[in-house]
Amino acid sequence: MQFNTLGNSDLTVSQICLGTMTYGEQNTQQEAFEQLDYAIAQGINFIDTAELYAIPPKAETYGATEAIIGNWLAKRGRRDDLVLASKIAGPGADWVGHIRQGKSRFDDKNISEALDNSLQRLQTDYLDLYQLHWPERQTNYFGKLGYQPDPDEHTMTPVIETLQALEKQIQAGKIRYIGLSNETPWGLMQFISVAKAMNLPLIASVQNPYSLLNRSYEIGCAEISYRENVPLLAYSPLGFGVLTGKYLKNDAPATARMSLWPHYARYSNPQAVKATQAYVDLAKQHQLDPAQMALAYVNSRPFVAATIIGATNMQQLHANITSEQLTLSNEVVTAIEDIHKAIPNPAP
Repeated sequence: MQFNTLGNSDLTVSQICLGTMTYGEQNTQQEAFEQLDYAIAQGINFIDTAELYAIPPKAETYGATEAIIGNWLAKRGRRDDLVLASKIAGPGADWVGHIRQGKSRFDDKNISEALDNSLQRLQTDYLDLYQLHWPERQTNYFGKLGYQPDPDEHTMTPVIETLQALEKQIQAGKIRYIGLSNETPWGLMQFISVAKAMNLPLIASVQNPYSLLNRSYEIGCAEISYRENVPLLAYSPLGFGVLTGKYLKNDAPATARMSLWPHYARYSNPQAVKATQAYVDLAKQHQLDPAQMALAYVNSRPFVAATIIGATNMQQLHANITSEQLTLSNEVVTAIEDIHKAIPNPAP
């Protein structure tokens, strides 16, 4: 397993990060324990979760994933061997109204409350990485490519106030490093600039979607990752499993995510289906597993510190983890770039 230093921190993280949002919904605690045990045995030291999980978010399963991980940590006792990351949810009365009445803010009160609750569920007294799950402001994230200003937007918590609140938790020993998620170039630079100007904690990473179907991160954020040493933690590297090819013939298992929740259609528009077919055909042409090819491409990007994989069964988990051992040939990479030029970012 390859390991990378996470930005300006002293955290060393495995190239493959274990995502856990299925725990408590698609996966039972017993299945989650099996996944965690296997992943650690394969050299993974990086586990990512969030107060929001399990997915899809609902009041009945709020915090369930963290609770399962906490139970596993209590049984295994390997906390100091791991890099554990979680996230505080942002506002969203329409879909996360069960989390602080949908009015979560990145201020001292909300950060303190959310963090303490996450630590309690995780049965630990600190997090290695604490991330803002999505921006508090109206902007283009979760599948939105173009920016549309909202004249009725509420006033966001000033960045300096958010950083001061996070610094307070760092000083209390509850957080080691901080990160962002689902951020734009403007948001990234705001946090970096304010931190530098006011001598406040620098962000160590940003967790955004990145896959063969969505390379929009390259347009503005990748240069920031390089020049400011804020690497990407790439989530949805398989586009909700679409890049495995299992949805192309409409014969996916009944337990697959989009079989259960068809409204998760972010990666399933006609252009994305066309691109997926091209990538799957390319993989088969070179005797590669389509999912492993897609993951290997993400793993190879110089601005990516870790690729966040998820699985609902052990076969998927094994295949996803072993993608780290795959190096794509120049011929395959060139063909991937040709497909991308023909069908760029079909599912942002």
